[in-house]
Amino acid sequence: MTEFTMTIDGSAATPEAYFDVVDPATARVLAQAPDCTPRQLDAAMAAAAGAQPAWSRDERGRRHALNEAAAVIEAHAGRLAALVTAEQGKPLAQARDEVMASAVWLRHYAQMELPHEIVQDDDEGYAEIVARPLGVVAAIAPWNFPVVLAVWKIAPALLAGNTVVLKPSPYTPLATLHLGELLRTCLPAGVLNVISGRDPLGASMTAHPVPRKISFTGSTATGRRVAVAAAGDLKRVTLELGGNDPAIVLPDAEPEEFAASLVRSAFVNSGQVCFAVKRIYVPAERHDAWVQALTVHAAALRVGAGHDDQVEMGPLSNRAQLDRVTALVDDARARGALVATGGAPLAGEGYFYAPTVLAGAADGMPVVDEEQFGPVLPVVAYRNPGDAVAAANASAYGLTASVWSPDTDRAAGLARSLDCGQVSLNAHGAGVRPDLPFGGSKASGIGRENGRWGLEEFTQLQVFTRPPKA
Repeated sequence: MTEFTMTIDGSAATPEAYFDVVDPATARVLAQAPDCTPRQLDAAMAAAAGAQPAWSRDERGRRHALNEAAAVIEAHAGRLAALVTAEQGKPLAQARDEVMASAVWLRHYAQMELPHEIVQDDDEGYAEIVARPLGVVAAIAPWNFPVVLAVWKIAPALLAGNTVVLKPSPYTPLATLHLGELLRTCLPAGVLNVISGRDPLGASMTAHPVPRKISFTGSTATGRRVAVAAAGDLKRVTLELGGNDPAIVLPDAEPEEFAASLVRSAFVNSGQVCFAVKRIYVPAERHDAWVQALTVHAAALRVGAGHDDQVEMGPLSNRAQLDRVTALVDDARARGALVATGGAPLAGEGYFYAPTVLAGAADGMPVVDEEQFGPVLPVVAYRNPGDAVAAANASAYGLTASVWSPDTDRAAGLARSLDCGQVSLNAHGAGVRPDLPFGGSKASGIGRENGRWGLEEFTQLQVFTRPPKA
């Protein structure tokens, strides 16, 4: 593949070292990416700090630049999507959807009003509350949606008047590096710096003295370390972390009506979605019917390399994730769960795992209690819906959830008892939109992304007062 460069102060940074990027569909080296040195990290931070004052003063220019960035992404969507598929593994159509969604997010923020409120304007005086930028933002993006989740950070941070140093996951740096190369044409030098590298680059960014805000998306374990490191000099943090998202099927729901949607919600991107369905609670008396219906749809998924137009599910994105999913399913089988379909890695090269439905799963099994982040759907029987809600809420996580029933009024009453950041009826993750806040409770994170709430995460309030006008 072509050479990829980091973007520091609006220009290509000369690599001093490289690391391998592996194609998950073949388990072979795909390309090499620059391995950022401490000196280059300092240069990126200095560039962002130097560009921030002028950038923060030009609101009109910021809005224009975000619209220009959206147009650039759309013009190069084919190349960006091909890179996402090559390094991450998802089917090309899904990769293109991710890239195009990035343009939608940029345009949404380009038109959003900045927080501003006049509290007093009378004969006694004037008081105004304005939202000011924080300064430099260190943004750390994950490997499951490398482009759009980076843009979830870039768009509001830049609109608010901050500058950004962005690091993609070392598993998926290529599309993000190319995004940085493309956006050099429409962003002033230093406003968006894109670096790549292996550990401990992320920790070095978090501990660096320049950024005043850390925006991190990734695992809960890493998020805890980010929070501790950021606390040393009181950096602001937004942590979008893991989820173990339940779907609760009520007794009046028919498998023929909802099974296909549940399977799509569980297996999209090979289950590597923080808000995917990761456990499903079904009435005990209908357990077998639900397992059968879910199995039909899961077994029919076409699995293969993402560049094949017929493929619906690609590989897991890295060897570590394949090993984790394999271990969780093997453990569940040893604890008494039955494999209705799948249950093993697929033969051949690459990190492919068969779409798997587990019958007779139970709370207490790690495959139910933990975030699998793979193509595995454990089916858990309950005696009454209240028990299912209690089991769902017992999790350490609280990202999203869903309730399924033709009686939406009844489902809504149950849904409001779930302890999570978002709950949907007869769909899962339906509220993941640029105009709605996204984030979770408990171990699923701190803060919110998207909407005006996500924008506010990149600002600090300032009160301005003055005497009354003469």
